[in-house]
Amino acid sequence: SPLSEKRNGHTLSPCAQVTQAENEASSSSSSSLIPCPMKDSSISGTPSSSQCSQSASFSSTVTTGTSLSRSTEGSSSQEEMEKSEGGSTSQEEMEQSNLLDEKVELLISFLLQKYQMREPVTKADMIGNVVKEYKDDFLEILRSASERMELVFGLDVKEVDPISHSYTLANKLDLTYNGMLSDQQGMPKTGLLIIILGVVFMKGNCATEEEVWKVLNMMDIYSGRKHFIFGEPRRLITSDLVKERYLEYQQVPTSDPPRYEFLWGPRAHAEVSKMKLLEFLAKIHGTNPKSFPSQYEEALRDEEDGEQEPDSPVYLSLKLIT
Repeated sequence: SPLSEKRNGHTLSPCAQVTQAENEASSSSSSSLIPCPMKDSSISGTPSSSQCSQSASFSSTVTTGTSLSRSTEGSSSQEEMEKSEGGSTSQEEMEQSNLLDEKVELLISFLLQKYQMREPVTKADMIGNVVKEYKDDFLEILRSASERMELVFGLDVKEVDPISHSYTLANKLDLTYNGMLSDQQGMPKTGLLIIILGVVFMKGNCATEEEVWKVLNMMDIYSGRKHFIFGEPRRLITSDLVKERYLEYQQVPTSDPPRYEFLWGPRAHAEVSKMKLLEFLAKIHGTNPKSFPSQYEEALRDEEDGEQEPDSPVYLSLKLIT
């Protein structure tokens, strides 16, 4: 049966806290990731009102950090439950849904531990250590955990051997960055990096510090406040990720008092396909990349220009460095 959010009175794990905090932040804020009019460095003119509407909707979706289809599936499943129960969801079904959600949270923790130890994981491992008596619901639990891993931590859960059902965790967008910097016991930070790269890209390849923090604040991430996944976020995005050459952080020209902006760093240009990034952002929005026409055209140009060619001098030089 489809999974539902935790109810009041239940203890929330760190993964559930991410979901709850981001849902609350999303519902309490009307700010959008891409305010209208959208900045566009490649195509002149003002975006259509429909594109602006999609941009605002995209913002509220990207900040949830939950299952991409959770709300749709949840509403449809609730309707089915109401039909089968004569108009109301039974307490037994609610409890079953909560128990499955707990298994999802436990599986996320188990997968993160395997990622930190750089160990593959099998279906037998997941059933024996986490899923146990709910093995009939294994595929549903794994699907929901995989979607949260993708959105919150920027990690893909991939099956590498369909015979032994062996899985591995890989950085989204094929980034060489392991997401944990020098702290090998830390939590993966790739998800935050992907979100910031996405903000910069959608804002015309240059986003002010205020614009970036506006989005991060919607995700309950604040400058100077330690986050249990991302640590001290200001140092992470203005220093650590800059040193990793994924971001550039510079003063806005002629700004007085000084203001700062973010751009993609050379390592992001070498490793990140704008089309793959746009596909990921569109997936979050529940649409397709062509819904963002200016970004789609830019991504197409980059694909045609071979910006991510593995034999390019920039790519090879960065590979030597990393």
